[in-house]
Amino acid sequence: MTLLKPIAKLAAVLPILVASVALFGLMVLTFCDVILRSTFNAPIEAATELTRIAIAVIVFSALPLLSARGQHIAVDLLDPLFARLRLVRLRDGIVNIVCGVMLYYPSAQVVVLAQRAQSYGDRTEYLDIPTFYIGWFIAILSFTTALVLVLRGAMILFAPSKLDLIRND
Repeated sequence: MTLLKPIAKLAAVLPILVASVALFGLMVLTFCDVILRSTFNAPIEAATELTRIAIAVIVFSALPLLSARGQHIAVDLLDPLFARLRLVRLRDGIVNIVCGVMLYYPSAQVVVLAQRAQSYGDRTEYLDIPTFYIGWFIAILSFTTALVLVLRGAMILFAPSKLDLIRND
């Protein structure tokens, strides 16, 4: 039990650290690209390519932890109705489980695309980076997010008091 807590904390911090480093790198890249383009008329050739990769890393690194904490953007048009019927917990649990189950199919499709890119030898245009690495990264974190959503839904339905363990430390 004592070993489980540091591992869980690392599992929560590591993806956010990766996303933060990618975001900082993207910020520096954009700044340098704008300065070089404006001042010397010499843009960074691979800026678009690096931006695409960095955005994928940022989004998919943060997705599992945001899902675990329930920090997604939500529309609350029907909240008063569910509150009146006292079905908020049931709705939240079912929505999380359904979203996790539905995320399985796109995750599986990303695996197919990553395998195809690997078999074709697809590489990025300027930096010659194999594209299947990015595909596998997206697939793994999408599957992780799906699992997190299903587990969160189950916790909401069957152990709501345990949700306090997933907080914003």
